Amino acid sequence: MLQNVKMFYLDLVFFDHHPYLQLLTFSALKGHICNQILVTPFYETVCTLKSTLSLSGMAGNWITGPSNQTTDFGSVFTHQVLPVLYVLIGGVGLALNSLAAWIFFRVPSDSGMVVYLKNMVVADLLMLLTFPWRVASELGLGGWQIRVAVCRYSAVLFYSSMYVGIILMGLISLERYVKVVRHSSSCTHPLQRVGFTRVLALLTWSLLLLSVLPNVMLTSKPADEESSRHCVQLKTPLGQQWHKVSSYFGVALFWATVLVLAFCYSSIAHHFYKSYRRVRQDDSGVYSKSNCSIFSLLAVFFICFVPYHICRVTYTQSQLPGSGFSWHSRYMLFQAKEVTLFLSALNVCLDPVIYFLMCTKFRESLLKKLPRGRGGPKRCSLTTEQTVSNM
Repeated sequence: MLQNVKMFYLDLVFFDHHPYLQLLTFSALKGHICNQILVTPFYETVCTLKSTLSLSGMAGNWITGPSNQTTDFGSVFTHQVLPVLYVLIGGVGLALNSLAAWIFFRVPSDSGMVVYLKNMVVADLLMLLTFPWRVASELGLGGWQIRVAVCRYSAVLFYSSMYVGIILMGLISLERYVKVVRHSSSCTHPLQRVGFTRVLALLTWSLLLLSVLPNVMLTSKPADEESSRHCVQLKTPLGQQWHKVSSYFGVALFWATVLVLAFCYSSIAHHFYKSYRRVRQDDSGVYSKSNCSIFSLLAVFFICFVPYHICRVTYTQSQLPGSGFSWHSRYMLFQAKEVTLFLSALNVCLDPVIYFLMCTKFRESLLKKLPRGRGGPKRCSLTTEQTVSNM
């Protein structure tokens, strides 16, 4: 005999970006669902009979949650808190990177370090251009057409800029490794030559452009208000596969860069430690400062980028049709992706700190502009002592 079994499902949904608390109650005996929607300060109950719905079919819908076509994975945090945070870091990042650009593009590119850092400034400024579009999309400004523009163009530019910055940080670590550990001068090793570093920077931009451009071209399905909520629904079948491949490619580039950073900076730290033991009585302050600079740079890199790349592969898989992820899992992965992506965006505020720590020329030029600054700009790490202080 069938007993009257009731199941409850609490859900937070959004209509026109306004939150509604929805309580779904399923009665197995009566065979209907009662949707109870809380609307502050009013309370409304709407019951919709589902007499034609079988119990097995009901259970399937209960497990998977709302269909992909009507699900909004947004929350109060993503729709209201994150936009404010993006405005804050956007303002700070724009001020800091504008100052960095003003300094860097008034000094000659006479070292590989300066070439890489100039390209990092460009990447950060391009990333900052995407913030207003993201904020407008989350706040519901401009309608669903803004969300489509974010999916097709703004998000692609954001990820391209992020990975250019990541690769450049790996190239900087290689340049520092050759300079410090291998004791190579600027005229003997290719990684120290300005022309070669310019080629590497150009190849970095070209590689990322070729990998993400199809994401723009293949996000070409007709858009409407529902499909614009999930960028993957705007992609053609080939576009969905390319999105998956390009995501895996980006993750592979990131973890390869992590290995390069770990090798280079552990070697540099070991070299500094051996040098410190030889000249401990004279340069203890210099080597202490160098170790602080190394760990500060690595901390910025790992805090900003590692969390996002831990969850990106799983999140990408959950986006694709037929992934088998439950609605709750997809919701939690989306929230995790948004939080960790914000940490990646925070890099636009922290990169100028790297410029200050890594390059004497930037540091001296900046201090010269301050009221008590003095002395002219210097070359980046031309001697062993300067290299130590710059790391």
